[in-house]
Amino acid sequence: MQQWLRRWWQRRLPPLSQIRLSQRQVFIVPTVTGAAFAVALLLMLLVAINYQNSLAYALAFLLGSLGLLTALHTWRNLAGLELQARTPEPCFVGEQAQFAVQLPGGAYRRPGIALGWRMPLAVQTDVDTSRDVLVKLYLPASQRGWLRAPRLRVETRFPLGIWVAWSQPDLNMRVLVYPRPLEAGLPLAAAHSDDQREDGLLEMRHGVDDYQGLESWQLGDSLRRIDWKAWSRGQGLWVKQFNELQGSDTLLDYDGLQGDSEYRLSVLCFHVLRLDAESRPYLLRLPDRLLGPDSGAGHRDACLVALALFGKEPE
Repeated sequence: MQQWLRRWWQRRLPPLSQIRLSQRQVFIVPTVTGAAFAVALLLMLLVAINYQNSLAYALAFLLGSLGLLTALHTWRNLAGLELQARTPEPCFVGEQAQFAVQLPGGAYRRPGIALGWRMPLAVQTDVDTSRDVLVKLYLPASQRGWLRAPRLRVETRFPLGIWVAWSQPDLNMRVLVYPRPLEAGLPLAAAHSDDQREDGLLEMRHGVDDYQGLESWQLGDSLRRIDWKAWSRGQGLWVKQFNELQGSDTLLDYDGLQGDSEYRLSVLCFHVLRLDAESRPYLLRLPDRLLGPDSGAGHRDACLVALALFGKEPE
């Protein structure tokens, strides 16, 4: 049944980044208030028939006509509404992925338009004729890769709330979720070609650029480099060690890290962001590709995309 319903939705409302809701794509049903209104009308009509009261007849037919006219206005308030999906910005695991939907102004005002993924709907707005409305919706980003938004529910209960006109278009929205940055040390490594592998080419010295890990505290170590968080957890005194490589670009190597895949990708993500903030060139080596050496926003984005889609099936 679910598969049949999914195929029916695909035929009626195929995935489109921009859609104008037509007559066949807007549905209307009574609300709970509308059902109570219909029961009250039925009781009123039975009273009028029983007592042959002309005033009761007139009131019942008047309210019934009002209910039918309200259904037309409710349906008209949603029919013809245009929705445009905006390109979302990537985010990191653990954040809220933001999706933006633009509602352009039309020929007349549309009050009480509600949008959201699930009930109760998250946002309610009015669409004016003079300006476009930008609605922002959020979904939790729980894992890396592509996060595809489900069908969007759009509805209105204007003007009396006894009818609800609704639709569920698929705006084909998806956002790329990067791994969660995790601060941790890297094995000391450098990127170099075969003709550069000479003794003395790479020089390691103590510095403040590359965080390499923790070492036991020794007398004479600087207090500024003590890992106070570890000490507060009762793990003893540890000192942060920093090193830098002279004469080569920094290598971020997936195979050089220990742990599961998600841990390695999170550590690499942290160092990509760190090196980009320092405007330093670096290489990113994954089992299936090698990026760099390079620097800048373009190289950073390419590395983050590679980390987010590592091991994922192409879409």
